[in-house]
Amino acid sequence: MVSSVVATPLIHAETATSIVQASTVQAEYTNQIPTVQQVLGYASGSKITNHSDMIRYFEALSLAAPDRVKLFDYGVTWEGRRLIYVAISNKSNIDNLDSFAENMQRLSDPRKTTEKQAQELIDNMPSSVWLGYSVHGNEISGTDAAMRTAYHLLAASNDKTVNKILDNTVVFIDPLQNPDGRTRFTSRYYATVGLEHSSDRLSAEHNEPWPRGRSNHYLFDMNRDWLAVTQPETKGRIAAINEFRPLVVIDLHEMGGDQSYYFAPAAKPFNPHMTDTQVANMNTIGANIGKYFDQDGYDYFTREIFDAFYPGYGDSWPTFYGASASTYEVSSSRGERYTKTTGELLTYDNTVQRHFVASIATAEGVADHRKKLLNDYYQYQVTAIESGKGKERIYVLNDELNRAGSHRLATLMAQHDVEVKQATESFKLCGNTYPTGTYFIDSAQPKGRFVTTTMTEQVNMSEAFIKEQERRRARNLNDEIYDVTGWSLPLMFGVDVDSCKSVPKVKYTFVTPDQKLKGQVENLNAKVGYIIPWGDMAAGRFLTHALKAGLTVKTADKSFTLDGKQRFPAGSIVIEKRQNSKDLPSVISSIAAQTGAKVIGIDTSWVTDGPSLGSGSMPELTAPRVAMAWDEPVSSLSAGHTRFVIERQFDYPVTAIRTNVLRYADLSNYQVLILPHGYYENALGKGGADNLKQWVKNGGVLITFAGATKFASNPDYAILDVQRERAVNENPSVYKDSDSGLVDGVVIKNRETLKVATEEFDKNPDFVAGVLANVEVDQEHWLTAGIKPNVVGIAYGSDIFTPIKLNSGKNLAWFSSEDKVLASGYLWEESKKQLAYKPFLIHQPMGKGMVIAYTQEPTTRAYLDGLNVMLMNSIFRAAAHASPLKQIH
Repeated sequence: MVSSVVATPLIHAETATSIVQASTVQAEYTNQIPTVQQVLGYASGSKITNHSDMIRYFEALSLAAPDRVKLFDYGVTWEGRRLIYVAISNKSNIDNLDSFAENMQRLSDPRKTTEKQAQELIDNMPSSVWLGYSVHGNEISGTDAAMRTAYHLLAASNDKTVNKILDNTVVFIDPLQNPDGRTRFTSRYYATVGLEHSSDRLSAEHNEPWPRGRSNHYLFDMNRDWLAVTQPETKGRIAAINEFRPLVVIDLHEMGGDQSYYFAPAAKPFNPHMTDTQVANMNTIGANIGKYFDQDGYDYFTREIFDAFYPGYGDSWPTFYGASASTYEVSSSRGERYTKTTGELLTYDNTVQRHFVASIATAEGVADHRKKLLNDYYQYQVTAIESGKGKERIYVLNDELNRAGSHRLATLMAQHDVEVKQATESFKLCGNTYPTGTYFIDSAQPKGRFVTTTMTEQVNMSEAFIKEQERRRARNLNDEIYDVTGWSLPLMFGVDVDSCKSVPKVKYTFVTPDQKLKGQVENLNAKVGYIIPWGDMAAGRFLTHALKAGLTVKTADKSFTLDGKQRFPAGSIVIEKRQNSKDLPSVISSIAAQTGAKVIGIDTSWVTDGPSLGSGSMPELTAPRVAMAWDEPVSSLSAGHTRFVIERQFDYPVTAIRTNVLRYADLSNYQVLILPHGYYENALGKGGADNLKQWVKNGGVLITFAGATKFASNPDYAILDVQRERAVNENPSVYKDSDSGLVDGVVIKNRETLKVATEEFDKNPDFVAGVLANVEVDQEHWLTAGIKPNVVGIAYGSDIFTPIKLNSGKNLAWFSSEDKVLASGYLWEESKKQLAYKPFLIHQPMGKGMVIAYTQEPTTRAYLDGLNVMLMNSIFRAAAHASPLKQIH
């Protein structure tokens, strides 16, 4: 049955004060499909729909039209909320959805599907598009736009565009990628609303409290999690997309309320491993959206921001299995009403409508180009295999000292649907011999371009783009680099990888995403005890599990040799039978199985080199109480990443304490306090600094990251005996500030001198967008036990610190020399010079405790796995070396 209302807009026209009128998209709507009003009690776009109501509406749609919509669960958030997506198409396509997935897998592998077979599939199967909404929880319009899009596709019975879409395309809708963040936003937003909604940007409605709704439970920006896949939302989404391989993937966002609308084509630079065809396809779809926006009178722009370089976004990751992808951004009302600087009123309904129009226009573009998109997808796989047959075809994960890191990298790549192989016998390759169990990846595979862009050390931005950025810097203009420029997974994970063009002749099995690292216990019935060699996260997790199990544990400050036979690295864990209960062997076996650690049973305690088991250089580790600063002015991302790394990667609990409480709190119940990156000056001040210093002097371990290190180094607070550096400036043609109001004169000879004369004399070093930097590590300190001589960290921002003097502490890790400091990415030449040999990790004793300062963030995006052992040392080994007044056992 069709409703009696004919050719009506999808929504009613907005008030005359709104910035646009209703869309020209019109249709007849059958009353067999429930509206938002009928299910939820309010009109579409008139209210911000919460997660539970969104679920109710999509369940109602699936009940009303089970032949044309299928609902899937793809995971559960940290806070227990369902993650769903739906597939919408005509009855035939929905009935054959399993076959569609199988056929897309066949198209995905030209090694199994010939050109002729592929063409038969292309002639007879639908295209597909994935529309993902609200990955940032406070980018609210996406979810209601998803509901409006689904309703329109199912209820618009006589619309030629809809019929064309459903006949030719499977439309996948992921209506809410971040339920936890959205719930945080909606609950707080509606708690601030008074008698009327305010459109004033100064109102509480438009100013979210910390940590805002953008991020998920662990405060991750999940649009940056597609590479490391640390969050359940990302893990489930990637699995679903890998199953159906949609040809076009769109990530729908919001931006500032004073802007208009953004869609493809993207800004430069493009990742060089993307293809021109993929870019062209998005340009075609963008032009179709532009046509509808012109009809509706919607402003928009393209190409100016939001580049396609970093492969870890929702609009770039899909390109590396062969899709065409893009970000869409609508100006945000961040509530129900918002007044733009022009005085125009932006309503929530308007933001929903523009996302809706863009969604339908995208689906139409995919339907119109069904055969081309399918053929381009197949050809992408063909060329990906060929392009993988380069000089670095085979990547071998050759790191016996980092078993856990190699395993994590191997299973992560498998999670990305990369073919990862594990040798079932030893083999030789390019002059090296590798043992049984070695992981290796052949880049001559359909996901070969993804392998190349993530496994190589360097992916270059175009020369033209770099030249333009240097030109802008020369004119004191901001650069246009949007995000990080280096992301090599082996570098970030601290895994040694060999590359070779030859293909190994060896038997193997394929690695699966959920494959566990097997624990190894040698001599379980040992007479004296057990040693767990230190140096990777399997040993790290063994330590935390052992401490939580109440075992008595020691750790070696230096390497040692047992009975003249076996050498153990510094940091190794020692668990003696005499200090633990009789069921120790079964506990050891259980923890090894849980963590994947390597355990060696020992029948003697006779040490022939290095500290004996009873030495003072073999301190006992206790389970420290760990706290961290939480709330303003802490960076929510830094706080969330840090808590996640400790709780979910170290398997150890953390207590979050509101930052302002640290000004006066009695912290004696805690042995370790972490200050994530943030801006602490006003929140803590001198009183807070004094409270922290007294706690440290009493035996506490204070760990600071980045901005917290800046706070600690402020001479007004005198927590850390280092200082921040100004930019190096050797040019005499710079005016120096003067208290008298007069300055020494300079001669301005030309335009270049004019530029120099306008520079600040005491300006900060140039801002670095985010590169991977080589860091050298002191090998003779207990705090760096088990850490490789060279690791990789991130360099971001403009803060560079002086080395600490020996009478105050020690620089335990520092950036490499000018010619070696850059590990991956693009770094200004001036930054290379000034960053070289500056500290990365600083240790400063203070009374019975200590300050451990990181000049950068070691937990960024939880993808710097190669720094995890360093952070574990900073927490657990440092607590063992402090002498607090109160210990909690």
